[in-house]
Amino acid sequence: QVQLVESGGGLVQPGGSLRLSCSDSGSVFRGANVGWYRQAPGNQRELVAAITTNEGTNYADTVKGRFTISRENGKNTIYLQMNSLKPEDTAVYYCNARWTALGYDYNIWGRGTQVTVSS
Repeated sequence: QVQLVESGGGLVQPGGSLRLSCSDSGSVFRGANVGWYRQAPGNQRELVAAITTNEGTNYADTVKGRFTISRENGKNTIYLQMNSLKPEDTAVYYCNARWTALGYDYNIWGRGTQVTVSS
């Protein structure tokens, strides 16, 4: 069973940077559309950034110019580089992968990693 594992979260001061990583145990990232989502307390889960199999990317307006999503296929890893962090970026960040194989649509989530931006 494919599992996604996020890492790299933590406590950072406003204006600081973090790099989140998401690794997959089943080498599915190469053929999957992958996204980073986040959920703050009391809020719905929202898309932060996504990258397609063709390396197309899209970002939430709130993070454009500050966050960058990338993939490293050789390591089955997706990254989210987060710069100029703001307190409102505080949330649990989740990795999501979606792909189709043999006519079945797969949609799997990691368990999340906490990001806290505070002075």
